[in-house]
Amino acid sequence: MNRIAAFLYGTLCYLLFLATFLYGVAFLGNFGPIKTIDGTAVMPFGQAGLINALLLGLFAVQHSVMARPAFKRWWTRLVPKPVERSTYVLFSSLALLVLFHFWQPMGGTVWEMQDPLGRGAIYSLYAGGWLLILVTTFLINHFDLFGMRQVWLYLTGQPYTPLTFTTPGLYRYVRHPLYVGWLLTFWATPTMTAAHLVFAIATTAYILIAIRWEER
Repeated sequence: MNRIAAFLYGTLCYLLFLATFLYGVAFLGNFGPIKTIDGTAVMPFGQAGLINALLLGLFAVQHSVMARPAFKRWWTRLVPKPVERSTYVLFSSLALLVLFHFWQPMGGTVWEMQDPLGRGAIYSLYAGGWLLILVTTFLINHFDLFGMRQVWLYLTGQPYTPLTFTTPGLYRYVRHPLYVGWLLTFWATPTMTAAHLVFAIATTAYILIAIRWEER
């Protein structure tokens, strides 16, 4: 793949990530006319739960397997190394978009905050979670995380150098600020439905497993 094509490919993958990120904000927050995590159930509870479990499993497998060093060594025999990260971002975004599109409401309400001040406070936590995620990616190195640094260096003929491990900013006070942000987005909702609870429990379990793997 030539340098310009690699850069354009990486840019398109990054733009798809941004669109998916914004869709995720609306999906979990139940904002706008697009399909969101809640709604009227259109199939039996068990069938909806099975579909949702398969969608969550699809994302977990894709996100985990493609991040493993052994897979990367095999994958970069097929995919040029400068676009490996962009391709990971592409597949992760597509897995999420599939999840958003095929997600099934399950009916039932676990809790509902009706007080306007309470709802406002919860939505503030929700917004804070997304903001924390975004800020943390820049502390880590946003453009390396989402593949743009790799394709830019390739475009300009510079060698890629892995980032050195540091604990900038929030990492000095919170061990895993990125995961804290995700947990806020999963759980900070004024109306917790059965489908949302399934999503929150499954993704929380995935994060706890990821933390354990990272710290081994």
